Amino acid sequence: MKQVVGCIDGSRAAAAVCDYAAWASLRLTAPLTLFHVLDQERYPAESDLAGSIGLGSREHLMEELAELDQRRSKLALEQGRHMLAAATERAREAGVSDLHQRQRHGDLTDSLLAIEDSTRLLVMGLHGESSSDRDIHIGSQLETVIRSVHRPILLVPDAYQPPRSAMLAFDGSATTVKGLEMLASSPMFRDFELHLVMIGADTADRREQLQQAQQQLAPLGGKVELAIRAGDVEAALHGYQQEHGIDLVVMGAYGHSRIRQFLVGSTTTNLLKTSKSPLLILR
Repeated sequence: MKQVVGCIDGSRAAAAVCDYAAWASLRLTAPLTLFHVLDQERYPAESDLAGSIGLGSREHLMEELAELDQRRSKLALEQGRHMLAAATERAREAGVSDLHQRQRHGDLTDSLLAIEDSTRLLVMGLHGESSSDRDIHIGSQLETVIRSVHRPILLVPDAYQPPRSAMLAFDGSATTVKGLEMLASSPMFRDFELHLVMIGADTADRREQLQQAQQQLAPLGGKVELAIRAGDVEAALHGYQQEHGIDLVVMGAYGHSRIRQFLVGSTTTNLLKTSKSPLLILR
């Protein structure tokens, strides 16, 4: 059975990642794996200091530096095990019984790609371990994961709130039609209040596309609202979300339409920087 994977690190979002991953695991009736990756750049498994110290330096300095790196790496691994143990207990208290832990040393994206085939949903924090309140750009690791891992990714804020409503930015493209099909078949959205929002001119063709999509979502049993908004994609979607108090935003990643371009470049930075609600990226 495919699993929900919650990426646990030392960031301020770690508790929320655990809570959202537990919530998704229960909604999907899927096993939960709590996953910790020790960054090989910050904590190399082996240090190669040859050539890094000038001529005349003593050999014991290189040995001491190598020993220091090894000690830091061991401490980081131990800290990771403690974080996984705490997250496991937290998820168990939330009601998850099918729980697993995994820890790897290496590159985050490569580690996630290694388990991609067994992953149903990946849960990550919007702000990583190295992020700060002053960050103005999307982290390169997060962007690489979004572009590389072909599984749905739930990006979550620092505080957990059980989602009860969701908005799908819909444009009738193959990507968003696929996203609609995923929503319609997912027990995660059963009995949700769903909003389908198109950005652009209000035309009969767009209305017809939305009504067809509404029928497709009807079996989920929740209320489905339709809307067409004009204007800038980012501003229109943010405005609609705030107006209706929507808990979760669903979007397809990358492509050429206006909505899919929304997830590329500076608007991605603004969205991930300012978002206070979870964002589900469909691949």
